[in-house]
Amino acid sequence: METTAAFDGLVCTDCGERFDPETTTHDCPDCGGFLDSRYDLNHIDLARDELETRPFDGLWRYEELLPVPRTAAVTIDEGTTPLVDCPELADELGVERLLIKDEGRNPTGSRTDRGHALAVSAAREHGASDVALATTGDAGQSAAAYAARAGLDSHAFVPTRANFGNKAMINVHGGDMNVVEGRFDDAAAACADAMVDEDWYATNPFETPYRHEGAKTMFYEIVEQLDWEVPDGIVQPTGSGVGLVGLHKGATEFAELGLTDDLPALYAAQASGCAPIVEAWEAGDDSHEPWEVPDTICGGIEIADPHGSPLVLDALDDSDGGAVATDDESILDSAITVAQHTGIEMGATPAAAASGAWELAEQDVFGADDTIVLVNDASANKEADILRSHLMGKGI
Repeated sequence: METTAAFDGLVCTDCGERFDPETTTHDCPDCGGFLDSRYDLNHIDLARDELETRPFDGLWRYEELLPVPRTAAVTIDEGTTPLVDCPELADELGVERLLIKDEGRNPTGSRTDRGHALAVSAAREHGASDVALATTGDAGQSAAAYAARAGLDSHAFVPTRANFGNKAMINVHGGDMNVVEGRFDDAAAACADAMVDEDWYATNPFETPYRHEGAKTMFYEIVEQLDWEVPDGIVQPTGSGVGLVGLHKGATEFAELGLTDDLPALYAAQASGCAPIVEAWEAGDDSHEPWEVPDTICGGIEIADPHGSPLVLDALDDSDGGAVATDDESILDSAITVAQHTGIEMGATPAAAASGAWELAEQDVFGADDTIVLVNDASANKEADILRSHLMGKGI
């Protein structure tokens, strides 16, 4: 496996054992815990002025802090998405600045492209012929696109409720799509069953150590786009938790390198019909209890049993952040408000961040001088039918 100079192996987040990324690919061989990429930061000489001289041209402008170098990358020029100032929304929330990190501008229209650029790069480096995952939709489309780019086959297991656009594009990219009756947990079980008899390389969240490694680059970009100001808060739509864990890791690494002085408060936004992270946070627990009956229109974050919850909850605690849940009506209303006030298109799922921010403002969590960032995880084109149906239902 071709790796960057400072990449120092994989460490289990549970037992602390270190492993060689050449031979270890998924989960801790000793205890089954999640693996995390680690770097010898003493060997990274990265300054603000050095970064400022580089083209703003995607993930690999941060090559020193990624496991795979640009020369071995499977890339479709993902990353370096816009950070859009929204003064109208800032006024409504009562904060100094409100900005939206628009991840819908990625190649397949979602933040998951960041993680799959790295996960599929690693798969190819390990000699895989096939990648596979269970997905609510976006990640399946992303995996199919990056597998196609790498010359690999892909297998996606999606619940019946996954949106048509994601399903269609999985096929268009040449992916093998398996539609599973039920919800995400049913798709995950079907994927696990299928992989018992197949030599497929999994790109499931946290099963591979590279999905959240790609997501961390969102934070790197945000602080550069804010002229090295760390925002007071970042609100992230949260299902499995890859985006939020990635943001926390990126913030921690930049702080350790002396590029920034502190961490932003991170907030996990969920739908009240499926909010296991919020429930665990409010109870003060270290992990979640599976949500018994998930029920939300926000299919992309309808993850009833997010196995990465300990990492998510640690990130919330370490950043002095929190977790918030709002109902579907508020989430859909927020998507429409953002579209009509800013022109930015948020789908039903990522609009949980906007709705969550409104709720946090109502709770007086934010200050009048705060800079707040909302992560728009995916293009609204993926869920446009849901938003239009909501509009029609309100007689607009």
